[in-house]
Amino acid sequence: MVSNPVHGLPFLPGTSFKDSTKTAFHRSQTLSYRNGYAIVRRPTVGIGGDRLQFNQLSQAELDELASKAPVLTYGQPKQAPPADFIPAHVAFDKKVFLESQGIELNPPEKMALDPYTELRKQPLRKYVTPSDFDQLKQFLTFDKQVLRFYAIWDDTDSMYGECRTYIIHYYLMDDTVEIREVHERNDGRDPFPLLMNRQRVPKVLVENAKNFPQCVLEISDQEVLEWYTAKDFIVGKSLTILGRTFFIYDCDPFTRRYYKEKFGITDLPRIDVSKREPPPVKQELPPYNGFGLVEDSAQNCFALIPKAPKKDVIKMLVNDNKVLRYLAVLESPIPEDKDRRFVFSYFLATDMISIFEPPVRNSGIIGGKYLGRTKVVKPYSTVDNPVYYGPSDFFIGAVIEVFGHRFIILDTDEYVLKYMESNAAQYSPEALASIQNHVRKREAPAPEAESKQTEKDPGVQELEALIDTIQKQLKDHSCKDNIREAFQIYDKEASGYVDRDMFFKICESLNVPVDDSLVKELIRMCSHGEGKINYYNFVRAFSN
Repeated sequence: MVSNPVHGLPFLPGTSFKDSTKTAFHRSQTLSYRNGYAIVRRPTVGIGGDRLQFNQLSQAELDELASKAPVLTYGQPKQAPPADFIPAHVAFDKKVFLESQGIELNPPEKMALDPYTELRKQPLRKYVTPSDFDQLKQFLTFDKQVLRFYAIWDDTDSMYGECRTYIIHYYLMDDTVEIREVHERNDGRDPFPLLMNRQRVPKVLVENAKNFPQCVLEISDQEVLEWYTAKDFIVGKSLTILGRTFFIYDCDPFTRRYYKEKFGITDLPRIDVSKREPPPVKQELPPYNGFGLVEDSAQNCFALIPKAPKKDVIKMLVNDNKVLRYLAVLESPIPEDKDRRFVFSYFLATDMISIFEPPVRNSGIIGGKYLGRTKVVKPYSTVDNPVYYGPSDFFIGAVIEVFGHRFIILDTDEYVLKYMESNAAQYSPEALASIQNHVRKREAPAPEAESKQTEKDPGVQELEALIDTIQKQLKDHSCKDNIREAFQIYDKEASGYVDRDMFFKICESLNVPVDDSLVKELIRMCSHGEGKINYYNFVRAFSN
């Protein structure tokens, strides 16, 4: 066994050491020139700078030694006996640290790894006996057996998303999955039959296969830890395939039998996923701005092109040209408004009200139309449900509020009484009684006044003859209309008498020919003490 000349150790792998102080490993120079001639010299140091352990002889001495024959001089040399061989394990037995020899060693280092030794350390392969259930047997056993599931994909959380239905087929013969779209009539989609073609679907990928280009390359078993199997498809649970979460809500009878026999699952109920209509949104009308009727303004919110509100045609035909007239006074703290009178006209066909103010000469107030035809809303009624004034709200003493102005009903015409008596169910007994008492009191003057007038003026026949003469003479006069109403406006107590000054003012406003001799005589006969005139008899001359 060759030993290491420096350390005395056997020259084996792991027992040879390198001197870290050696840096030059080139061969020594053996060719030189002297006086132009090349001279060969023997090297004194070897590779690495180690000194060569032999005498340096010249070439002449070497030639001389080569020509000598020592055998001729000394004879045949005797061969020395071989030295006893001592194995290394005997020579170095019980010899551990080299400090006794004066040799200092470096700190221990890790042994270099041997590739072959490391290969031998790998565990041996384990061989498992393959199951008898191979792919061929699976194909032959479950051929044409398909599990059918009904699922939905709810994408309503995203913009323009919707809830769509699908049919998932699971083929037991090769554990592949197919997803088919369910199309409805007029759903606005192209009739593509498949969302996903038949293929195996990975459930869990390996850590390094998350960035695998699945769109261009097929996934193999090296990139998948677990595939989807039949036990992953359960009714009532969700599963994610191709980034979409499908909720399984039902399956066919064959699938129910398979799960009962294979997995012992018997409770697979059908889940109701039908679309529920959202609660209707209440249409809130904007606040009423005060222009026009509420019904007309609301039509702008019901349709893009507003239409007129529907009218009760039967009511309009039955009540056509039927008008109820009332005399009212304005309730106002202003002194100038106390003597103002207004005529309310209630149109039964449309439930509208118009207000007319009779003109009074030299009153400083321009009479005429005060309010055009419109429906008047009762106070304290809401905009969403307005309540309008009706015929039952008008009676003697009733307060009618029209757009912030309060009016008090003072008088009516005879047609109102006839209408109320024919439609007594629409009125309260108090309202009907107030109108009846007022009309009777107006048409029949006080008995005391008639008795006094009869006692004072025994010529009643003369008065009747004068009234007939005036009626014949002034039958075409323009003052005939509304002359009674004009006097009743200023007769607040309905006594049948007015002041003399007021009497002439009313006659002047109505263009009554008071300068006529017959009219003067009639005024004289209707005059009463204390400066009052009985206008009942005077009006009779102009009412026929």
